[in-house]
Amino acid sequence: MYTYEQRIKAVKLYIKYGMSAAATVRELGYPSKKNLRRWHAIYIRTGELPERSAPKPKYSEPQRQAAVEHYLSHGRCLARTRKALGYPTAHTLRKWLLEVEPGLMRESTGSYMGSPVSPEAKRDAVIELCSREEAASVIAENLGVSRQILYKWKAQLLGDEASPAMARRDDTDSPPDHESLQRQVSELERKVHRLQMEHDLLSKANELIKKDLGVSLQRLTNKEKTLLVDALREFYRLDELLKELSLARSSYFYHRARIRMPERYAGVRAAITQLFDTNRRCYGYRRIRAELNRLGMVISEKVVRRLMAEEQLIVQRTRCRRYRSYRGEITPAPDNLLNRDFSAAAPNLKWLTDITEFQVPAGKVYLSPVIDCFDGLAVSWTLSTSPDAALVNTMLDNAIETLDEGEKPVIHSDRGSHYRWPGWLTRVQDAGLVRSMSRKGCSPDNAACEGFFGRLKTEFFYTRDWQGVTLERFIEEVDDYIQWHNRKRIKLSLGGLSPLEYRVGLGLAA
Repeated sequence: MYTYEQRIKAVKLYIKYGMSAAATVRELGYPSKKNLRRWHAIYIRTGELPERSAPKPKYSEPQRQAAVEHYLSHGRCLARTRKALGYPTAHTLRKWLLEVEPGLMRESTGSYMGSPVSPEAKRDAVIELCSREEAASVIAENLGVSRQILYKWKAQLLGDEASPAMARRDDTDSPPDHESLQRQVSELERKVHRLQMEHDLLSKANELIKKDLGVSLQRLTNKEKTLLVDALREFYRLDELLKELSLARSSYFYHRARIRMPERYAGVRAAITQLFDTNRRCYGYRRIRAELNRLGMVISEKVVRRLMAEEQLIVQRTRCRRYRSYRGEITPAPDNLLNRDFSAAAPNLKWLTDITEFQVPAGKVYLSPVIDCFDGLAVSWTLSTSPDAALVNTMLDNAIETLDEGEKPVIHSDRGSHYRWPGWLTRVQDAGLVRSMSRKGCSPDNAACEGFFGRLKTEFFYTRDWQGVTLERFIEEVDDYIQWHNRKRIKLSLGGLSPLEYRVGLGLAA
């Protein structure tokens, strides 16, 4: 503690030396540079340095008087006064007694009330104490001294011959057994408190971040740990929560500030949800990202994938049953001209066709489309409740009507009987089309068409409950999906465009 004169001298010397703290401290030998700059800031701000106030007394005057009166009226025993009042220390009480009357107590001579006790009186008191005709407290009270002073005289006169059992005791000491029990109780209370805190942390982890109750708290991310700390700060101290979670204090406050910041991707979240819902809830993160790019929102795939996972935007996936329609060869089959090469440099060079079945509670519906290998466009399609010749013949007639003069595509199919009947063969021959067929029972030879069916059923059929839907309404729904597929559903292989948008961009369609 520095006096006012020392502090003002240091500040003035600091100003004199041009704010050089090193020179000032080197000359005076005090204070630290930090304190010197703080004193100077106060001096510049207020024009003066405040005087140091006297320390506030620990005990009030009524407390001092109560302690002295209790000591004088209860056998003048320091330990008894401390035990009854809970204060003060023996040294402080002696100081108060000497302030009341300097001759009241002299511990070195054992004199009380200003009357020194003679050596003869001390010897007689010790003899009376050793005879044990009366209690030690009674003997001490008759002499006007405390019981401790009486035993002190005995120790002085008898020395090593004094019985250990009669030696002076400190009444302020607690019994050893009691202290041991107190320590055990305190230790158990700490363990119970820690177990309760661990239980609350696991419960909050299950409630807030959907973790199992058996999760390891140490394996949580710092952000998740911060959420748990904020949830339990009302019940536990911050330092013990951070210690239990092995979370640095700086990391906690960093993530706490990040959590309270406005959501960076709030607008993107809303756009992703809208795009997912308006596109039949069948877009994955890649196509969602392509749609966002079209809207001017350039976001990385990882961010889109994370946001979709947080919003629970999950595309439904259901395994379809295996379907076999092969019933044997009825006529010779043409060669497989495509040989699994489903790419085409222009429209109407390679067509694919097949039949798929939908089973709904109201009955069965069959779909027969023609798919163009150039961009996956469904050139034509027919729907019927019966897989007869009219289903495929009508589909082929509609597809042929879209051809320009001179266009003679290869039309590839499986080895089904629909593509060997006279009506189909006549139409193919009249239009100048080239037939191609897959190998027997080998669906990969027509993989592009099978892929169209798989996407249709995954995005449209398996994700809905068709209970109560009539066959006519179901046929309308399938027709709407295929039109959406051609006009709106984007393909990443087409640069994030739908088949018709792609053709319009190339000038192949209006």
